[in-house]
Amino acid sequence: MISDVDIWRAALLMVKRHKDDAMLEAAARADQLGEAGDIAGCTRWHRILEAIERLQAKAPVEGEKVV
Repeated sequence: MISDVDIWRAALLMVKRHKDDAMLEAAARADQLGEAGDIAGCTRWHRILEAIERLQAKAPVEGEKVV
């Protein structure tokens, strides 16, 4: 299983590389892997997608601790 740190690194790289299209790119990769039957890969990209969503959020998620 890929670590949370690596998920966040991948999410940051996707945002840096694809900017506003990062979520679309991550979702497309998750879909491709899901269609190919790679459940672990699909799950990994969904985790990256969630991290991208949080990185690009305009405000924290309700209940999210802000440091």
